[in-house]
Amino acid sequence: MLFQLPLVGLLPDWATLMLAVIDLVIRVAAVGIIPGNRRPTTAMAWLLAIFFIPTVGLLLFLMFGNFRLSGNRREQQQEVDNRVRATLARSDDVDTSFPGAEWLHSAAELNRRLGSLPMVNGNEVRLIPGYEDALKEMAEVIHGAKRFVNAEFYIVSWDELTDEVFTALHDAAERGVEVRLLFDHIGTARINGYRDLLRRLRASKIEWRRVLPLLPLLGHWRRPDLRNHRKILVVDGEIAFTGSLNLIERSYRNPRHRRVGRKWVELMARLEGPVVTTLNVVFATDWLSETGNLLAEQMEPPAPVGENPAQVVPSGPAFANENNLRLFNTLIYSAQHRLSICSPYFVPDDSLLYAVTTAAQRGVDVELFVSEQGDQFLVHHAQQSYYEQLLTAGVKIYRYPKPYVLHSKHFTVDDDVAVLGSSNMDMRSFSLNLEVSLMLPGPSIVAQMRQVEDMYRKVSVPLDLGTWRTRGMFSRYVDNVARLTATVQ
Repeated sequence: MLFQLPLVGLLPDWATLMLAVIDLVIRVAAVGIIPGNRRPTTAMAWLLAIFFIPTVGLLLFLMFGNFRLSGNRREQQQEVDNRVRATLARSDDVDTSFPGAEWLHSAAELNRRLGSLPMVNGNEVRLIPGYEDALKEMAEVIHGAKRFVNAEFYIVSWDELTDEVFTALHDAAERGVEVRLLFDHIGTARINGYRDLLRRLRASKIEWRRVLPLLPLLGHWRRPDLRNHRKILVVDGEIAFTGSLNLIERSYRNPRHRRVGRKWVELMARLEGPVVTTLNVVFATDWLSETGNLLAEQMEPPAPVGENPAQVVPSGPAFANENNLRLFNTLIYSAQHRLSICSPYFVPDDSLLYAVTTAAQRGVDVELFVSEQGDQFLVHHAQQSYYEQLLTAGVKIYRYPKPYVLHSKHFTVDDDVAVLGSSNMDMRSFSLNLEVSLMLPGPSIVAQMRQVEDMYRKVSVPLDLGTWRTRGMFSRYVDNVARLTATVQ
């Protein structure tokens, strides 16, 4: 029963009967309510939780069951979408046509309808696989800022490695540049040095806000595990960076990580051209949600500077559809020869799992890069629960050696398109996190990504199906239990 209290046996018969009726009503109602607009696997996980651990399961569902953002935030997202469409409709400088395979035009149209941002041509794109190199380049560009700097990262830390970036932000604000900083409240608050970060930001002229703040005493309440997972830096509307890197030193200021030498491996992209504006639109949306200011004057796109087409794909609880998941499935099903995926947290839903395994089964050369040892216990074991199915289908799995954490998030399809950004290939990134992805058609950017994939493959160890099947029963049990937790959203 939902009301299994020690005092139940001491209650009158009529009270015991009433509790039993309430218990039955709640269970029957749960069966009819919880599956609404949820995947069957997600609904079943919640129902199992409520039926096996009734009181706790019901309380958890009431806290975590609704993953949509507030109606006000969704209305703000629609307002920005409408303004973007109007701005691009009257612009004569942006070429939204692009060369490439016919099926890519269909994928680009899907992205535009879901996220409102078109494919734009005339961009320069360069990948930065080095952690310190990416921070150094961002600091250099900020030092040259003349009008504004918009920075948004999931995790932010003012430490010995990021000091150059924060010094550049501080100095830019001091000389009159408009400097804005967004960071996820919970993601950043759990990092050592958070109070010192706030103190230093308050002492600066940087305009900063917590994203998705969880401060009940100040009237800020929401589902506690929603996160803004985006990584964006835009300078003067001319240069932008995006990818997987958080603004923090490589061991995340964690003594345990430092003791074992655990460091994160990332991939960022430096962008110039009209795509910078579409990336800045994503920042402007989040700034509007936290401040009420739209930054409409920043939506005019710069002139083309290169030959690469690019399309920004925002996703998250503010959108009605899982934009990133739909894009990933579309591209993976279109693969004809080669599919290379790098995901630190590969915990797919059924649709993505079928897309990847089907590609391998129809003869596509499919490879998956993951970490040998993850930084999150449950997620890592949930990921491992899929390895046998993937290997059996013909997917090659390469494990990046510990103690490093391969945190890059990207994939390539044939020689036609590359995708990178903040989104993992798990159900959290598809439904709960605000993410941003970048679709980059063309053989030149794929060639850059192939060099990164070759670097990973050179140091990684391939996983053998026969060896994997010999692992112990306890390890299998933990993997399978962890897999169940991955479906609870």
